[in-house]
Amino acid sequence: MLAGVSTDYYIRLEQGRERHPSDQVLDALAQVLQLDAWATDHLHELARPKAIRRAADVPVDRVSPTLERLMLSWRNNPAVVVNRRLDVLAGNSLGAALYEGLDHSDNLLRLTFLNPDARVFYRDWEKDAASKTAQLHTAAAADHDDPLLHELIEELSRESADFRRMWARHDVRAKTTDSVRFHHHFAGDLTLSYEAFTVNSCPGQDLFIFQAEPGSTSEQALIKLGSRVASLT
Repeated sequence: MLAGVSTDYYIRLEQGRERHPSDQVLDALAQVLQLDAWATDHLHELARPKAIRRAADVPVDRVSPTLERLMLSWRNNPAVVVNRRLDVLAGNSLGAALYEGLDHSDNLLRLTFLNPDARVFYRDWEKDAASKTAQLHTAAAADHDDPLLHELIEELSRESADFRRMWARHDVRAKTTDSVRFHHHFAGDLTLSYEAFTVNSCPGQDLFIFQAEPGSTSEQALIKLGSRVASLT
């Protein structure tokens, strides 16, 4: 009633028997359900998924050499490149040091849900785990034909009750900017903010750059970690 559609139409929409709702209907439903901007975009994507172009000459999981060289020039900022599944495709020396010694560090979702040490590493584990799960929901809608993505979802659902719980909430959100509180086995506690940038030369990849607040104890911890990296190279 609030969305201005009939009960019969809404039931057919829920059951998948109505596959072509108008933008006006979707926007009305989003308003009634009090969806935020990310969830509203997700609703439209579910109704009319876009075909993902997979150019044969653009390897999705290979980071361009120019981007890798750029990351290596950043001595004071951890940086990593991930794909939609949150596989870590590349990183600079400080980015590698941040996740050093952690099992499943090649995939941030497996690290979060399948490594018990993640609950110490991520000081706000529940918040960070929910955020990554929401990002995976967004990726699943945008690239619903990726078999590796579906295998990852099945693996996490099978192995982690916490993932099943968070996945069932159907939260959606893309990574843009936020702060993360870490406990590093060598550097100690760090609070790092990050910015996420889309890699336009390779759709599906995102560059994450971390930084500490100038003059903070986190900056000192990051300097300590960087000194250790320098001494080992």
